[in-house]
Order: sequence, then C-alpha cells, then structure tokens
Amino acid sequence: MQAWTSDLIAWLLNTLSLPEVGLSAIFIVSLVSATLLPLGSEPAVFAYINLAPDMFWPAVLVATVGNTAGGAISYATGLAAEKAYEAWREKHPQSTDEDETKPRNKAAGRWHELGQRWLIRMGPPALLLSWLPVVGDPLCAVAGWLRLPFWPSVFYMAVGKLGRYITMTAGLLWIFPKLGW
Repeated sequence: MQAWTSDLIAWLLNTLSLPEVGLSAIFIVSLVSATLLPLGSEPAVFAYINLAPDMFWPAVLVATVGNTAGGAISYATGLAAEKAYEAWREKHPQSTDEDETKPRNKAAGRWHELGQRWLIRMGPPALLLSWLPVVGDPLCAVAGWLRLPFWPSVFYMAVGKLGRYITMTAGLLWIFPKLGW
C-alpha cells in the first residue's frame, strides 16, 4: 500500500511539474493551500515564473483565483460548522446552559471574545488579512461561522491574496534575480 501511495504521489508531482500544465498546477496548489491544509503556494508560483518569466501576470492571477476559491471553501466550511453546531444546540439544550459552578471554557475566553468582536466590527474588510500565514485561512472559516456577507468577503479575500502574490513573487524575483528575469 505504501509503495502504491508513493508511486501515485511521484506521478502526480511529475505531471504537475510539466510546463504545459503549469497554470493548472498553480491553481490546484493555490486552492489547496488556502484551505486548512498546511501547504504553501508561493514556491510553485515562483518556480513557474522562473521557467516562464513572461507568464508573471497570468500566474499571479491564476494563483489568486485558486487561493480565493480555497478561501471561499474555508468560508463555506465555517458556515456549515456553525449550522451543525446550532442544530446540535437545538437537540441538546441542557448541554449549553450556563452553569456558574462549572469552569469556564478556555475557547470562549477573553481573547476569543475580543477577536470575535473585532471581526464582527470590521466585517468583510478584515479578510484583507486572509493572506497572512497561520491566521489567514482560519480567518476565512471564522467569517463563515459569523455569517459575514459572502460576496464582499470573497472580494476582500481576493484583494488581500492578490497583493500577497504580487509582493511575494516580485520580492523573490528581486532577491533571486539570476533565477528569474
């Protein structure tokens, strides 16, 4: 089983590294990296642009669309989780009653409440920060949980992610000029 999995992964990586599937590979990697899975898409974008410098803007735009679609998936995941939680609360009302004798849930502590208030107050523009490592992807899921308006949320995700790809890719090309242009 392990050899089969290794062969499949090797085949997939070889297929996605072909120049003729470069933009689709960038899209897939960017989409997956915007979900809660730990994966970075910047190396794939940078590597592709090193192979085809004239494809800077198409690569950046495809990566932005893929990453934004991944953010929308995270948003939908958060929305679905919130709906499932509300359905569970309706079926188990005794489990959600506040009891002062029980210790307080750490997840519902001061920082949780502060972050939730900040996100509700900022609304969709807070998703300009969805490009940030570690917190950006969960931020999209929390936006869904809080039921922030979907299309404005997607717009701000896209703007933040586009800024990241332009900055990161141009920065890497500036730092490593012999690899790029």
